Order: sequence, then C-alpha cells, then structure tokens
Amino acid sequence: MAKLLIDLIETVDSISHKIIKGKNGYYLPKITSDQLSFERHLQGFSGEVAPDCRLNISIKKSQSHLLSEQEVGKYWAGVLEGDVALTAEYLMLMHFLKRVDARKQEKASRYIIKKQEKDGGWSIYHEGFSDISISVKCYFSLKLAEHSDDKPYMQKARECILKLGGIMKCNTFTKIYLAIFGQFDWKGIPALPVEIILLPKFFYFNIYEMSYWSRCIVVPLGIIMAKRSKFQIGNKAVLDDLYVIPREKVSYRLKRDQNRLTIKNFFINFDTILRRYEKQPIYSLRKIAIEKAEKWMLERLEKSGGLGAIWPSMINSLMAMKCLGYKDGNPVVEKAIEDIENLAVYDDNDDTMFLQPCVSPVWDTPWAIMALLKSGLPNNHPALVKAGEWMLEKEVKSFGDWSMKNPVREPSGWYFQHANEFYPDNDDAAVVMMSLQLLDLPDKDRKSQAILRGFKWLMGMQCNDGGWGSFDKNNNKKILNNIPFADWNALLDPSTSDLTARVLDLMGKLGYDLNSHPAKKAIKFLKKEQEKNGSWFGRWGTNYVYGTWSVLTGLYSIKEEMTTDYVRKAASWLIDFQNDDGGWGETCKSYWDTSLSAIGRSTVSQTSWAVLGLLCTEERDSDAVKNGIEYLIKTQKEDGTWDEEEFTGTGFPKIFYLRYHMYRSYFPLLALSKYRNMVGSSK
Repeated sequence: MAKLLIDLIETVDSISHKIIKGKNGYYLPKITSDQLSFERHLQGFSGEVAPDCRLNISIKKSQSHLLSEQEVGKYWAGVLEGDVALTAEYLMLMHFLKRVDARKQEKASRYIIKKQEKDGGWSIYHEGFSDISISVKCYFSLKLAEHSDDKPYMQKARECILKLGGIMKCNTFTKIYLAIFGQFDWKGIPALPVEIILLPKFFYFNIYEMSYWSRCIVVPLGIIMAKRSKFQIGNKAVLDDLYVIPREKVSYRLKRDQNRLTIKNFFINFDTILRRYEKQPIYSLRKIAIEKAEKWMLERLEKSGGLGAIWPSMINSLMAMKCLGYKDGNPVVEKAIEDIENLAVYDDNDDTMFLQPCVSPVWDTPWAIMALLKSGLPNNHPALVKAGEWMLEKEVKSFGDWSMKNPVREPSGWYFQHANEFYPDNDDAAVVMMSLQLLDLPDKDRKSQAILRGFKWLMGMQCNDGGWGSFDKNNNKKILNNIPFADWNALLDPSTSDLTARVLDLMGKLGYDLNSHPAKKAIKFLKKEQEKNGSWFGRWGTNYVYGTWSVLTGLYSIKEEMTTDYVRKAASWLIDFQNDDGGWGETCKSYWDTSLSAIGRSTVSQTSWAVLGLLCTEERDSDAVKNGIEYLIKTQKEDGTWDEEEFTGTGFPKIFYLRYHMYRSYFPLLALSKYRNMVGSSK
C-alpha cells in the first residue's frame, strides 16, 4: 500500500497548484475538478499506511511537491504576500500617473474589499486588528476607483476610521501620500528637506546612518516634498469625511513632552527650524540637492528591479521622476512601471489581483535546496545543480552602499530579489553559502571562490557589538529614532539575534568553531540579547519562536555545548509553549505585548522552527519533538504541502508583516527530514 501511495504521489508534479509567472505578474490558476478528484483519491489512502511508513511518505510527498515548484528549472520563488495597503497604493500610483487600467482596477478593488475586516477597517496581518493608516489608504483607493460613499462597505470603513481617530492618527508616510493628492496639508508633515543628501558621511546624521530601505524611501520623498505638486482628483475622492474635527480647525503642531529637556523635544524644535527653511529654501542649495538626489536615485535604479527592489521606494521613485518632469515613454519611467507591474499576483479563483512588496527567489532557493538535500536528494541532482549555478550568477560583483563601512577589496554577497546589486544582505548571503557548500557543482573552483569572497565580505559586516544587521554595518544610532518623520519604527538596521545566529550557522558549516574570534564576539552578543524567559527576539520572522530557533541552530552549528544552562533554558521555553495539538504558533501581537510570545494558533512554519531548534538540543528525542512531527504529518495535504494563512514573516515590527507562501513547503520538509536523519534513523 505504501509503495502504491508513493507512486501516486510522484504524479503530483503534473497537477500541483503551481503559481504561474506571466508577462505581467503572477497567476494562481483555478483548481479543476480533475485535480480535486485526484486529491480525494489520494485521501482515500490516508490512514491505511503502516505507522512506521508515515514519516517517509510525508517526506516523499513534500519532496515531490517542492521539486515541482522550481521555476524554469533554475530557482524557487514563492509568492511574497504583504498587507492590503500595497494594493491600495498601487491604485493611488496609477491614478497619480494617469495610467489606470479599468480591468486591473476592478480586480484590485475586489481584493481590497475582500480583505476588509468585520469592523470595517483593514489589518496589517491575517486576522489582525484594524490599522488606521492602512484603512485610510484602502478607503481612499476605493474612492479613487469611484466606489460610492453610500456603499455598505464604505460606510463601515468610514465609521471604523473615525473610531480609530481619523486621518490625523495616520503615520507620516500615509500623510505624505494624502498630501500629494491634496487631502492633507503639507504643514502637517514633519520636515524632510532634500538637502540631507548633501550631508557628508562624517556627520553624525547622514543618509548612510539610516537603513538601506529608509534611505531608498527618503531620497525620492525628499524630491517629492521639495516639488510639492498636488494631483487634482476632483470632488469624488475628497477625504474631508475622515477628519474627526472639521479639517479647517485641525492643529498640526507636534505634541511635545511636558519635560522640556528631552531628546524628543530637541528633535521637534529642530524640525520647527527646518520647516521654516522649507518655506524659504536657499534656491541654489536646493537645486544642487535635487540634482544630487536624482543622480543618486538613477544610479541605484541600474542593475535592480526598481529602486532598492522594494515596494515603497519603487513607487516613491516613480512619483519623484514625474515631479522632476519625466515624461511617459522615458525608458527609465517605463522600466520602473514594468518592475511594479511584475509584482502583481492574479488569482483566477476569485478574479482579484494584489501586489507583492518584492520577490524572494534568492531567499527561497537556498532553503529549498537544503530541505531537498536533507530529504535525501543527491547533491548532484540536476535540479539542485541548476539552482546552484543560478545562485552563483547572482553574486554581487560591484560595490554598494555597504562599502561605506566595510572596506573589503572584493565585492560580494547576495541579495533577496532577482536584481538588487547595490544592496546584498547578510541573511541571504549566509543561507546561499550554506546551500552552495553542500552542492556538487561542475565548476568546483568557481563555487569555492564565490564562497571565499562571500565569507570575507560577510565577516567584514560584523558590527562592533559582535552581531550582524541586515544590510549595513554599525547602523545603530538609536537616538535618530526620535526624528519626527521616522515614525515607521524601522529607520535603523542594528544587529539582531536571528541574523547573528545565521552567520554562526554558516561559520560552523564551513568548519569554524568556538575558538574563532568572530564567533566569540557573536556568542557574547547572543547571551546579552537572550530574554529572561530563555527566548530570543525574532526581527525577520514572527517572533520569539523564530528568533529562538535561529539561535539554537547557530549555536549547535558552531559547536557550542548544547547542555549549558542558557541553551537548556531556551529549549524548556519552547517546550512550555507547545500547543495541545502538538504544534507551535505565535501571533504578530507579540511584537506589542511580550506576554503573547509563543502564543497563537499552530502554524506549520512556526512548528517547523520549534522542532528544528529542539533537534539541536538534548531534547531532540523528547515527546515535544515527536508531537511536533506528528502535527506536521497529520496536517499535510495530499499535494505534499500544508495550509498556512497566517503571516509568519516580519518586514518591520509593528508596521509590516509578510506571508511567505513557500514557508509551508520547505520548512516542514526540512524539519521532517532532519528529524528522520537525527532521531528516526536511530530507532
């Protein structure tokens, strides 16, 4: 019976619900009746398989499905889903550019309405609470798309927004977009003079003391705010109904602390000075600043999928170009629009479309490779060899912003997207090198040289505190978070536990141990960052489950003694928060309320992380691990993957979350396979 089931599973490749990459964006095809009947046929066999075969069958099913998801025989790239605000901003952008496609607008509007919460607002993650900034954007985009105020969903949205405090409670970026459309007064926007581009690198504050994503957002915004053009939208999309008090009576003064001698008040006072300058700038200085900002932006548009290859900066750069007078048909403008359209995902099942914040092939591919290798594929398997050669092609070959503080002789590293040459990141570089060193590639010298260059680059990115950030070194001047326009909680890119642990994981796999000086510094950093309950904060995944898994894996790889008290404390913490169904889950609310850490409905990705972490400890043969494996086996679907609607990826804590559609494919396979290799094979 088991052999028959495996034979049936191997035919899943031809009917898997694979995402299709089209000319403009991605497509989720409709599920046919034949596919459903085949899955029901497979379902009929579940429960008839001998218990000792279930783990192997589950691994085989997952392996087959993951192989079928490889794109054009080279890489893996799952849909990367952000919140609904991206789709709302897309509609706003198309109206700003006067390039509205009625069919796309209808699909996007349908998606926005579909995502509306019961209270009328919109959330930043699955089944979350309504967020004022996103709700205002969604309401405004629907008005731009000529959805009438008296529609029930519009009435509910308006009521929710007013309960949340109205437009005045929105964050700065939302207010800037509304000001561009004439729906918010520019005098209510904190100062962001384009002249900051002129500040030299030795100044305490300059654009290179901001995170990569912040500077890519801020530089084009500086141009937009300097030009301050208002887009005429007519009366249908006016947002006067979203002000709690009449718009003409609104006070735009920033609230100061009662104690006058605070850092916050200092920056507010400085903001007041800058605003006065904004009213009467030095013309010659402003002209120079705009020209430099334009040049900076255009340079970073080359060899990239848009400025910074991430959503906010991509749309900001387009708006900035239009403010500078760039015409339709300009190759730079058309390329920028094409890059944005390529982020669209079309779902034929409900006739909707939504926008991804970016794409993640250089992140998904090495994780898929490592999961498939752990599952038993040989390291010279054709699919893996092609993926490995594709990753070698993605190595960074030129100097980017990171070189301001990392004086390596040869550039290297890997980025997250298909193209983002200026901005490789430590996390992607580490997992790419971990997967490359496992593969048997035809050109072994090319592989070894790439790993050598990449490792030297990565070691140069270690911060003074012993940790690693994402894209920059020593990007940690916390005082700058008090700047009034920096209310998106992500101005900086400091060292984090998850990234530091990932580098340790790579170091261990390359043969380094605790005697390495960088490893000693990193472990010291991790011990300092450990929470009192034994867990670690997760910067790029939700949340403490992600951070704790990352650290335990890194410590195990670098050959730390896994019976030490601080490691045992982390393992005990994971076990204590296992759900009754055997899985683990954690809500995004834990970023606001730490009492909710490791609390939430079980998900396959978070369960996989917990299992992978515990497998690195003396708890590897515990009932907790066995129950976690059982949860993964029993929740697996017939096509070899799992359901996961929850957002378990983190963009910016408290601001932006992500749902990696492939997390439900490669992380469970990695956990199941590692368990079989470490524990199951010894039974």
